[in-house]
This record gives sequence, C-alpha cells and structure tokens, in this order.
Amino acid sequence: MRVCSDLRAGDSNRHVKVKQKSAVLNMLKKLDKIRFRGHKRDEFLDLAESPNASDTECGDEIPVKIPRTSTRDNEELRDPAGPGTIIMASGVQDFNRTESDRLNEIKGHLEIALLEKHFLQEELRKLREETNAETLRQELEKERQRRLELEQKVNEVLKARTEEVPAAQQPAKPQMQANGTDKRSHTVCSRLQKWFCDKFGEYVEDFRFQPEENTVETEEPLSARRLTENMRRLKRGAKPVTNFVKNLSALSDWYSIYTSAIAFIIYMNAVWHGWAIPMFLFLAILRLSLNYLIARGWRIQWSIVPEVSEPMEPPKEDLTVSEKFQLVLDVAQKAQNLFGKMADILEKIKNLFMWVQPEITQKLYITLWAAFIASCFLPYRIIGLAMGLYAGIKFFLIDFIFKRCPRLRAKYDTPYIIWTSLPTDPQLKERSNATVSRRLQTAASRSYVGSSAPTGISKDEDTSRFHTTKRGNFHEVFNLSENERPLAVCENGWRCCLINRDRKMPTDYIRNGVLYVTENYLCFESSKSGSSKRNKVIKLTDITDIQKYKVLSVLPGSGMGIAVSTPSTQKPLVFGAMVHRDEAFETIFNQYVKITSASSSSES
Repeated sequence: MRVCSDLRAGDSNRHVKVKQKSAVLNMLKKLDKIRFRGHKRDEFLDLAESPNASDTECGDEIPVKIPRTSTRDNEELRDPAGPGTIIMASGVQDFNRTESDRLNEIKGHLEIALLEKHFLQEELRKLREETNAETLRQELEKERQRRLELEQKVNEVLKARTEEVPAAQQPAKPQMQANGTDKRSHTVCSRLQKWFCDKFGEYVEDFRFQPEENTVETEEPLSARRLTENMRRLKRGAKPVTNFVKNLSALSDWYSIYTSAIAFIIYMNAVWHGWAIPMFLFLAILRLSLNYLIARGWRIQWSIVPEVSEPMEPPKEDLTVSEKFQLVLDVAQKAQNLFGKMADILEKIKNLFMWVQPEITQKLYITLWAAFIASCFLPYRIIGLAMGLYAGIKFFLIDFIFKRCPRLRAKYDTPYIIWTSLPTDPQLKERSNATVSRRLQTAASRSYVGSSAPTGISKDEDTSRFHTTKRGNFHEVFNLSENERPLAVCENGWRCCLINRDRKMPTDYIRNGVLYVTENYLCFESSKSGSSKRNKVIKLTDITDIQKYKVLSVLPGSGMGIAVSTPSTQKPLVFGAMVHRDEAFETIFNQYVKITSASSSSES
C-alpha cells in the first residue's frame, strides 16, 4: 500500500510539473511577440504601476512579491491518506514559488522595456522639434531639383557643342590655309587683352561703383574717467591753435616791439614786391622744419609769448559722487558756453545775409558791388596790392590804436560796429516780445483811462491800486496799503519754497509759493491755500541779516537759497529752490540797504 501511494504521488508530481513548464513556455512566447512584433501600448500594464528602473539594473534587485497560498489551497493539496500527501503538497508549493519568481522577473523586464520605449519616444519627439527635420527635407529636395536642372542644362550645352564641332570641321578642311592669318590675329588680340588686364585690371577694378555701407558707430557709456580723459585730449589738441592765436594777438598788440616792427617791415616789403604768397609758404615750411627738429629731441622755442606750463593733475582712480556730479556740471557749463558762442556767430552771419538789419546789410551790399566793379576794370596786381597793404596797416597799426582807445573804436571801427550791432535770434525774439507788450500796455492803458479811471488820480496810484497777483489784488492779499506794489524787476515774482525751521509740522515746515519785493516789504505768497494766514510779510527794516544760503551741502556750487534773519524767528527763514537766486539776492539786498540808509538818515 505504501508503494502504491508513492507511485501515485510521483505521477501526480509529474503531471503538475508538465503543466507548469507549459505555462512558462507560453509566457516566454508571448514576451517574444511583444518584443519583436510591437503590440499596442494598451495591451500592456499601466506605467504608473511599474517600478522606476532601467535596463542597466539587474533583475535580481527587483523586489519580488511572493504570492501567498490560501488555506483552501493547502487543504486541497493535502491528502488525507497519510503524511506522503503533505510532502507532495510542499514540493508543489516550492515549485509554484520558483515559477512565480520567474514570472515576476519577466514582468519586471517587460515594464522596464515599456519605460524605455516611452522615454525614447519622448526624446525622438524633442529631437524632431529641435532639428526641424521636415524643413531640412524640403530644402534637400529643392537642392536635388536644382542639381538635376543644372545637370540637364550642362548636358544640353555639351550636346549642342558636340553637334557644332563636326559641322564646323567638315568645311574647315579646305580652308585651313586661308584662315591661318585669322587665327594668328586672334591669338595676338587675346595676348594683348591678357597683357592689358594684367597691367591695368587692378586700376579698373578700383573705379567699379559699389553701394555705400551705412555703418552705425557704437556709443560709449558715460563714465567720469572717460570724460576727464577726453577733456585733457581736447585741451592738448587745441593747444597749437591757441598758441598760434596768442602769437598773432601779441604781434598786433606789439607785445615785443622789435618783433612786431620786424614783422611789419618784412610783410609790407613782401606785399609791395608781390612776394606775399611765397612768404607765407616759406613760413609754413620753416615751421614744419622746426617741428621736425623738436620731434627729434631738439629744444627750440619759437614763440613771441612765453609758454606757461600748467601743472598736470594726476588722474584719480576713484571719484566720489559729489566729485563726479561737479565734473559733469563743469563739462556741461563749458559745453553750454561753447555752443552758445558758436550759435551767436552763426546766427549773426545768417541775419547779416537775410536782411534782418537792412541798414547793416546795405553797407555789405554796396561794398560787394564796389569790389565787383573794381575786379572788372582794375588789374589783379593792383587789387592784391591794395588788399595786402590794407590788411597790414589794419592788423599792425589800426587795431593797436583801437584796442588802446575803446571810444575811438566804438565810433570809427566799421567792422567792429557792424559785428556788435548784428542781433542774434534770442535778441530778435526779446525785441519782438517787448514791442508787442508795449503795444498791449499802451492800448490797455488808453482804454482803461478813457473808460473807468476816476478823475484826480495819478498814473502811479492807478497802476499800484490795480496791480494783481494770481489770487487777487496785491494789497488785499498781503493786507498792505495801496501804494505798496512789487518792484519792476519782480513784477511776476520768483518761484521758491519757504523753509521755516522753527515749525515742526511738515505742512508748515516747507511751503511753495512766489516771493515779491516792494519798497518796504518782502512778501511771500503761498500757492497751496487761498487764505492770507499762510502768506508771509517781512518788513525790510526788521531784517537783521540777509545772505546767500546752501540748503543741501552735498550738492556742489553755492546753493539756490536766501537766508533772512529777523528778531521774531529763532532760526533764519530760508527761501530755497530759486532759479534766479543771484538776481533776487541783489534786488533784496539793494532795497534793504536803501531802506536802512534812508531810515538812519531820517533818525539822525
């Protein structure tokens, strides 16, 4: 019985092993189909449930889930016949565990392959987007079509030449001797043409017209170091010109009597004998020769006015903010003055030729007509002699006398009078505005006097009574008498801000407004409120001290404020942010001195 039971257990064990082997073979076949035939992605497992692994990882490291056998399966595997059935069931369970491990390993490899496929598809899509394969293909196709067209054209040309060659060779055999001279002449012409191209081809290419290239210069950023360097370069470059002008003015001013006398005699002699142009050319050659010797290291000083060597300040590496700001202000001031002088010269020349001042342009017109008639009838030798003599006498004698006698120059120096009387465009604008304002004032005064001015009132009382500010009559705004009115210099007032350092509130500390000066008072009209409480009236006789003031010490310059001290204030009142500070200070100070001197004389 025991032997029979062992045989039955062996048969059942074989049957189970065969079944499991066939299942494993079927699974491997399915895996090969998935690898080589490429089934759809939907047939596989979801990637979210797959492990994060790659093909470089070993299959042994993949976590394997051991399937748990239920109690029902164990009960089915058990055989109530005896302990042999328990041994057989344990063998089957071990075999199932090994097969499940293999299946889990195959499942892990399958998931890794799917992940790699997904990642490769994403990379392929990115590469296609970056390289634009479709556009490259289209360009490649276009190039292929062009190449084919060119090949066809070349083949057609070659065929045409091959057809022309035998047709030309057949009649050319009997005429070889007759055309020998033509071939020789053709070769000679080709040689001459080649020689001409080799010798003069380069010069011919220079005369070929080409379109102009518009090059845009790159602008350098603003820097203090570059600005100072450019200023020094400009000063060094303009030094020869300024020295030449100084020497000419020294000759005209007779700075050195012997040098000026010798130059005057040589110049007049050269002009009289017609050697003026050779003399100037010889002087230019002499100056270049001296410059050559100076460049070689010779110490030569050929100057009427002794040169004064200015100390060169070493460039600073790091500038503070105030120094940079002061540097920018200095450069801006110099550029402003230079541009202003150049603009005055150009505007005067323009106004001279545009008949802005007819009486001045008329003199130039008559002079040009006289010069034209003289050039038509007189020989050029006499004209050149007259012009040279006049230039020498004017430069050496007349200018010297006029510079020493300004009144004589203002009366008889015609070129100087014409140049100084020529107006610039701002001067013409001021004149036109002044004439318009005068006309309006005369018309308004006539209409007002004829319509509403009462009898028995003088003109000064009338104008002072009806002088108004932006908020009403002047005397009503500041609670003053009707005789008090702003001076002629400050009829419209000066825009400024009142800084009262005795007040602690920000609204009372700084007030924006307009400052006026009358004969006896200093009046400040606030621009924020219409009430007269915020206005400030200071009697000039109550002022103890007045001086220029700098509100912010960080900024360069002398400031834009005026400090006024009175007995009623602990700290002086400051009128800051005044554009025309110097003009206002002079007006206030002069009126203050005038009032105090008058009061002191009356008391004495």
